[in-house]
Amino acid sequence: MSQTEPPASTVSSWRHRLHEVIFEADTPAGKTFDVFLLLAIFASVVTVSLETVEELENHKPLFLRIEWCLTILFTIEYGMRLLCVRRPVRYATSFFGVVDLLAILPTYLSLLFTGAQSLAVIRALRFLRAFRIFKLARMLREASELRKAIWDSRGKIVVFLTTVVTVVTIAGPAMYLVESPEWNPGREVQSQFTSIPQAMYWAIVTMTTVGYGDVVPQTALGKLLSAALIMVGYSLIIVPTGFVSAELVGLKRAVSTQACPHCMSEGHDLDAKYCKRCGNKL
Repeated sequence: MSQTEPPASTVSSWRHRLHEVIFEADTPAGKTFDVFLLLAIFASVVTVSLETVEELENHKPLFLRIEWCLTILFTIEYGMRLLCVRRPVRYATSFFGVVDLLAILPTYLSLLFTGAQSLAVIRALRFLRAFRIFKLARMLREASELRKAIWDSRGKIVVFLTTVVTVVTIAGPAMYLVESPEWNPGREVQSQFTSIPQAMYWAIVTMTTVGYGDVVPQTALGKLLSAALIMVGYSLIIVPTGFVSAELVGLKRAVSTQACPHCMSEGHDLDAKYCKRCGNKL
């Protein structure tokens, strides 16, 4: 071994310590790091938002300098995360890994595309780390249970969405036909349903009970069809809630704030010693 190279145990210990600080919230150092990171994320989102305020146009150079300083900070942090994990590719392709990368790209892209830095507000997704940072174990458990319940209900949800798409596919063209001049000869008011895609857009807005009001039926038959679609929407909108609620029954277990240093998976039991996904020691 070269005299300039540190012992393998020293490198391993250094990486382990760095991993504890960056990825764990169980130690004072780790919590301090993450709280500082959250404050930086908040400052970045506020800065990007203020850049778009016309009354603060004179302060835009200051906002840009702050944004670049924060972006460089996030870039260093992202590099440290890749450095301290055993499988950088696994982390880089994980949910938080992708979010961390997307959080720094917009500012660099602004060198090529004007205004791209506005996309930096995606950093707000990193606030999800607050569940682990402040040891909100109950919320972390509920989030884990909700994710599992939605995944277990995926088959039923696909059937539900297929039903919705089918209803929209039928209701849209039906309304286009009902409101067409051919079905209403001599009508003075021009139909707002100028195409089937626009009619399908109306069907989606109506069925979800959003009701923008930018496209509305003018005929009595069209209004009757609209009322029927609203009733169908009210009947269907509660269906996914029932699917997920049924899967949530019995999923009551606490989870820790630890992230596996090998595969980056989270949501382990409080007394877990080994990762439930890869089997390596936590």
